[in-house]
Parts: sequence; structure tokens; C-alpha cells
Amino acid sequence: MTVRKLQEKRGWAFNIAVPIIKPLLLATTRREWIDGERLPATGGAIVALNHISHADPLTAAHLVYDHGRKPRYLAKAALFDTTVVGAILRGCGQIPVKRDTKDAVGAYQAAVEAVRAGECVVIYPEATITRDPDMWPMKGKSGAARIALETGCPVIPVGQWGAHEILPPYTKKPHVVPRRKVIMRVGPPVELDDLRAQPRTQAVVNEATERILAAITQQLELIRGEKAPAERYDMAVRGDRFKRKKAK
Repeated sequence: MTVRKLQEKRGWAFNIAVPIIKPLLLATTRREWIDGERLPATGGAIVALNHISHADPLTAAHLVYDHGRKPRYLAKAALFDTTVVGAILRGCGQIPVKRDTKDAVGAYQAAVEAVRAGECVVIYPEATITRDPDMWPMKGKSGAARIALETGCPVIPVGQWGAHEILPPYTKKPHVVPRRKVIMRVGPPVELDDLRAQPRTQAVVNEATERILAAITQQLELIRGEKAPAERYDMAVRGDRFKRKKAK
């Protein structure tokens, strides 16, 4: 469902990946893109989504690509270690992140530079698949907020639902028959101008992070037709309910 044609050159890696991945997604999903015209046609931007499945980076890339942009992700560094996948990820301009190390600062700076160069960077503010039992957005990390405050770029919130039915969290067997419906609803840019004018304190960064998550949650509430919990799930307090499953 191409809404806008890609204006940028795809490059060799996208020329390999798109003809493989897009037909696969077309064959295995039904898609509903809502208010996708809110994705900027040009210029640096952050697209911020809730995270519900290891499959949703592909469905999110489908949304962004269908609206004429090449998605650029901050991805786990381990994904770059394999010869073929790593080469394609690097060729697509994806950014490796080594979590909880000093190298994570380099990933942040690379994302800032990508936005300033006019690229579309896709970020999951939760940094991992939500642990909320009902799959609402949980307490987030500050990366998207810090990049937005540093660059002044728009942050476009996207609520998404359905990818978890294709590949439930921390499982390996996808469910593609019958085709699952993927819904992505794009919200207006998050209002951050007042925060950009303030000193970059932790309180300001936290407020920006919460505004981004609240905007994503609002779009997800519209998709699901129900209200999210008043308090976000916090792994630091309530633990990781997928920990046993990941250890198997």
C-alpha cells in the first residue's frame, strides 16, 4: 500500500532487502495504516513506537517505507555479528547499540547525526518488548527524548497492534495462517518546544520521555478502544516476566 514513493536512493542493501521482505509481509499480513500522512515526507524525524514483538521492526519498516522514507533503526549490536545479516544492516545504515556500555553513547551520537542529515530514525522508547501483562507501553528510556531535544526534530508517535499475533513475545514460531491484521496509527508530532527552551536537566528529559510515551499510548488506546493503566509497568520495580522464557 504505497502512499508516497521513495525519493531517496535505496542503495544496494535496500535493493536486496526490500524485494525479499516486502512481498513476505504482503503475503502474511493485512495492514491498516491510519493517518500515515503525518509521517514527514522529508527532513530529519524520529518515529517512536510501542514494542510488542520481535516482528514489529519489520512491520514498522513497512509503514515507514510505504510513506516514502527509509527507516533507520538503533539495533542490538549482536545482530551485526553475522556475516550476511550484519552486512545488510550496515548497508541499510542501521545503528548498532551495545546496551549498558560506554559504546551506547556512540550510538546516540550516530542517531543525532542521522537526524541532522535529514534521515528518519525509528526508535522504541521502551528499548525492549513491553512486559506489561496487557501489552500497554511500559516505563521508557530517554534515548528518543534526548535525540529530539538535541536536534529539534519532530517526534512522530505511532501506536501499533497486531504484530504480537504474528510472533508472540520471546517465541520462535511465527503464526502466519490466517494472515494477521497489523494496525498502525500515526499521531501528531509530540509537543516538546517548551522543553527545548529549558536547561537539559534530568527532569526535563524525563518529562519529554513521558510525553512521547503518553502520545504513543493515546494512539494505541484509539486502536484498542480501551484505556491504558494509569501507572506504567516498571521492570525495575515489578521485574521481567519474560525472564524465564528467555533463559530456556
